[in-house]
Amino acid sequence: MPHVATIAVDTPFAKRLRQGFGYPLRGGALATCVALALAHYVALLPAFIGLLGGALVWTATWRYAADCMRHTAHGYADPPDVGIDGDDAAGWALTAIHLLAIACGVLAGTFARSLLWPVVMVFALILPAMDMTLAFDANLALALNPKHLARVVSGFGRAYLAPVAINLLLGLLVVLASVAPALLPKLLALPLFAFAYTYLSVLAFHLMGGMLHQRREHFGIEAQAEALANAAGQDEDSRLAAQARELATHDPQAALHVLAGRLQDRAAPPVLHEAYRELLKQQHLREALLVHGQLWIAALVAGGQARRALRVMQECTELDPAFLPDDPGNAENLAESAARHGMNRMAVRLCRGFLKAWPHDTRAPGVALLGARLLGGPLSQPAEALVLLGRFGAIHPDHPLRAEIDTLAAKLRQAAGAP
Repeated sequence: MPHVATIAVDTPFAKRLRQGFGYPLRGGALATCVALALAHYVALLPAFIGLLGGALVWTATWRYAADCMRHTAHGYADPPDVGIDGDDAAGWALTAIHLLAIACGVLAGTFARSLLWPVVMVFALILPAMDMTLAFDANLALALNPKHLARVVSGFGRAYLAPVAINLLLGLLVVLASVAPALLPKLLALPLFAFAYTYLSVLAFHLMGGMLHQRREHFGIEAQAEALANAAGQDEDSRLAAQARELATHDPQAALHVLAGRLQDRAAPPVLHEAYRELLKQQHLREALLVHGQLWIAALVAGGQARRALRVMQECTELDPAFLPDDPGNAENLAESAARHGMNRMAVRLCRGFLKAWPHDTRAPGVALLGARLLGGPLSQPAEALVLLGRFGAIHPDHPLRAEIDTLAAKLRQAAGAP
């Protein structure tokens, strides 16, 4: 069973708020925000088609935001993937209520300007309670019931002001978007403002989900994430890590022994690996840290967690600049991942290490090509790139990469001023 990232129910709201700003920029949330922002180009289509397309995009936006709220309310720390717990009824209901709020603001601004700000403030105050109701029940009648809204608002205290503030910021963005065409080209302004709307919507719904999670008993919510974590034995792992840390205060070796047995399982969660490395660092066991790094990197790569593996790789290279994964497949995988994430120097270091350790491996030409492209491109070291290309020796004329390597080598010689 995969590891379930959870957040403790007693996490202070101030901490949730600080961490929440990064929530829309992680995992499935970032991909969704970008896709929805680009989808707003549909509004440029003619008349009815543009209006209908825009309505569908906003429905998808509110549906995903509702997914985020429910996901967070159930104790999950990470954003959901698109389609998890999706509720079309909730998406349409949320779209309807937000269009109603916008329509009331437009009418007030057009026919009764003195009522504009009161209308804006009223909707900013009641929309979070409406959103929470619609995300869970998709019931417009209940969301418009003043007694129910008062019950929701009274259950949160001052924390309720956070989503209210974000709603006011969303309103300000709507106003800015209306004047943006005069300041920016429409093709640029449309996705920029759409991404900002989507980001703030996901953030607001995530924070509201966190508020519901903290008061789950009051609202009758059963935290699914905790149930899954318990079923996977994650609570036992957290207790084991805490036990080892406590034991380390008077018997560090025994603490390491407590963790070592569990870490032999490749499915051991990060909390145990991090606790183990923490104890090794406290005892200045450099060689043990490097050995553990080899094992954990292999497990992370096998589990598709390349980014975490790169962080462990960085720690190990700080201890030993010559550190390299002990498997050529893992080294190649990490080099490619580092390049994708813009970690060019680490990618080149891995490529050089690979070619030094396994110059005759069938993957060596591809690794050399990757490293040379990085050195000759973003790192502006064409001479070093040529040296790297020569590391694996002569390449067979029929090799699939022969043409690419020869073309790159010619460009690098020209850039380096070599004959």
